[in-house]
Amino acid sequence: MNDWRIYRGVGQPHDGVRRLPEPPPWRDFTRAQDGASAGSQDPSGARRLGVRRRRAENYAPRPAEVDAVNAALYLRRPLLVTGNPGTGKSTLAYAVAHELRLGRVLRWPIVSRTTLQDGLYRYDAIGRLQDVQLERARGARGNWSDPGAGSDADGRADGDPGIGAYIRLGPLGTALLPSELPRVLLIDELDKSDLDLPNDLLNTLEEGEFAIPELERVADRQPVVEVLSHDSGRVAVHGGRIACTNFPLIVLTSNGERDFPAPLLRRCVQLELEPPGEEQLTAMVEAHLGEEGVAAGQDLIGRFLDREPGEVMAADQLLNALFLTQHTPHAERLTRERIADLLMQRLDRSR
Repeated sequence: MNDWRIYRGVGQPHDGVRRLPEPPPWRDFTRAQDGASAGSQDPSGARRLGVRRRRAENYAPRPAEVDAVNAALYLRRPLLVTGNPGTGKSTLAYAVAHELRLGRVLRWPIVSRTTLQDGLYRYDAIGRLQDVQLERARGARGNWSDPGAGSDADGRADGDPGIGAYIRLGPLGTALLPSELPRVLLIDELDKSDLDLPNDLLNTLEEGEFAIPELERVADRQPVVEVLSHDSGRVAVHGGRIACTNFPLIVLTSNGERDFPAPLLRRCVQLELEPPGEEQLTAMVEAHLGEEGVAAGQDLIGRFLDREPGEVMAADQLLNALFLTQHTPHAERLTRERIADLLMQRLDRSR
């Protein structure tokens, strides 16, 4: 079929969407193909590392990147990775977790409203109160007029499943749980945060522990409380405090849109990622699209590499262009060039 378009702009309903092909491997949210997930429970790792031949297995990072990761591991310090969009900052965390078999990457995406509390834990006090009131309204636990009713030996109100059911650890809180091996935590785009978050992180990153005041207050009655983790499992918290036994590998990424305070910088191993070269790009394309993708996309790969110095373009723009042009093999050359122009626009151009 020469017409690759699904939407044609004709205004008449049709069933063209039924011939929509499989999504790009890095946008497949339903399954990890060929058993190539970065971990049996980490489909996001498969999308980032590649599903045909994992990028972690055929991509050779630069020596500076390897040295920085090892320095962070040895020193138990966070790794601050800075670079333009699409240079592989986030992928580095998944590659390390895959190679060292450290399990699923914990990801904490940062936005302008993110606070330290979001990363540590959340207590749903309103949800707990509502559940207790509903149970009492049903009369599920006996006569409320009885002075002896209304609480158990642990001081919990009747109908209350326990405070632990309403506490969920965030990505940072989960990463600091005691564990045999360090977890990998990706704090993504820290430069998007407000001015306070980098400073708020200092004590937790330095001490590797934090308190949950809601549990400390009941520690004399409930010394051990099970709470929900960011992985949706249940974990025990002793005495209302969480302290790591193995400091996690924390990868903080930044697009370089702002400067960070010196106290944070001195606590981190710093790495500046350069744009990927020909070897890295070829490995990336092969990981996601196979050898045939590399062969068919030599012109676009060359175009990406030959861009003007200082021109910002992300590697995933190249992948998008390669994938879509390969799905229009019978389209006119002018159409394929127009698709490439649409998808490979410089990110630093004025709008």
